[in-house]
Amino acid sequence: MVPFGFTPDSSDDSEKNNDGESVDFAALMAQMQQQIQQQFSALGMSVPGLNQSTEALPKNIVRDTAKKFVTAKGSAPIGANDVAKIEEAFSIAELWLNEATVFPQPHAIGNPAMARTDWVDTTLSGWQVCVEPLAIGLAAAISELLSQATGDGDQSEAEGAMQIPVGMIATLLRSFIGSLIATQLGQSIGGLAANVTGTHDVGLPLVEPTYPSLVPQNIEEWGRDLNIPMDEVRIFHALRESAVARLFAHNPWLVSYIRTAISDYGKGIRIDIDAIQQQAQTVFDAASQDGKEFDPTNPESFSIALNEGIFTPEETPAQRAALTKLETVLALIDGWSEEVVTLAAGDRLPNLVALQETLRRRRATSAPAQQLFATMFGLQVSPKLAREAAGFWKAVRDVKDIESRDQIWSGILPTSDDLLTPQSYLSSIEIPDDLSGL
Repeated sequence: MVPFGFTPDSSDDSEKNNDGESVDFAALMAQMQQQIQQQFSALGMSVPGLNQSTEALPKNIVRDTAKKFVTAKGSAPIGANDVAKIEEAFSIAELWLNEATVFPQPHAIGNPAMARTDWVDTTLSGWQVCVEPLAIGLAAAISELLSQATGDGDQSEAEGAMQIPVGMIATLLRSFIGSLIATQLGQSIGGLAANVTGTHDVGLPLVEPTYPSLVPQNIEEWGRDLNIPMDEVRIFHALRESAVARLFAHNPWLVSYIRTAISDYGKGIRIDIDAIQQQAQTVFDAASQDGKEFDPTNPESFSIALNEGIFTPEETPAQRAALTKLETVLALIDGWSEEVVTLAAGDRLPNLVALQETLRRRRATSAPAQQLFATMFGLQVSPKLAREAAGFWKAVRDVKDIESRDQIWSGILPTSDDLLTPQSYLSSIEIPDDLSGL
């Protein structure tokens, strides 16, 4: 397979280099960097500071890319009227939630109402912590791949040949990968900012300390054309936002659990160059049949290759296990939120059923978490699993009580299989009165 991303000139100078003359590696690195930057630019991606930042996931690229997306879609400023309406919705939601969960209202206080741009700024550090292990894992995999390539070389054949500065190339590629992931993340965050209703709509711990906050502009658009009073729509989303905020605020281990699952996925990244070459050949053969050819110097070809996933490392069993754990815990959070909101609202929201059905329908096709993890990990968070999780939490409350339901978060979390058999799960975690037989 032809190396992707950059192609050193095959000029007369390079032929002289093969004869043993010195090579201007600085110029070679500069050329490679310039070509990568040109490819990003042609794809509409700005990569400031490529190969200059020591961050595995450059925050400035994430922020700038996200802000461009948000600015293009528009971000309405927050006025005093917006704040007053959101605060009223939260005051009602918190009062109702006191009857539906044992987790109390968080002590932390922040802006209750955010513009889309505020949401980006507020959640940026949380995104950085969550996704950075992916960039670190890819960088480590590339370094390992280059080390193996140089270690397997035949020294006798290398005599007199141009010696590649592996360290310099590895540094450039790490910067390239970090910039690529940062750009993807920025695009995802920018896209989400136009749809998320609050800080915790994604189901991830993105703010620390935890507090609830809503995006009035998106809630207005979410409730438009529903023929439901906007006050009800705001209270519904305030209930959802506050419920998840309470969950994260009083279960800090859950925050670590989610981040560990992502970190485990990143640590498990391995690059199988043979598998990538085979996959690439399949893609290029298919392109040739359509009258197209892959040109590594052409940014459009490079974009197609990335979209086809030919540079995506093959998942290991450990990574699949990490993704399963992540998918299950996200479904548990989503399902618990639905169960708690249903219980808290009761018959006090006349259109609760219609609001929940609208939420399910929209999340089945464009759930924030689903968008993000499909882009970054290829993970499809199943709406079916979230529905099963909601049924599980309700069944536990019916068999036990609210306290027993919420105590599950401090113990061994159920697996996806347990969601279908809540009574069996409860039996499995019960401690017998008589421990003499253990």
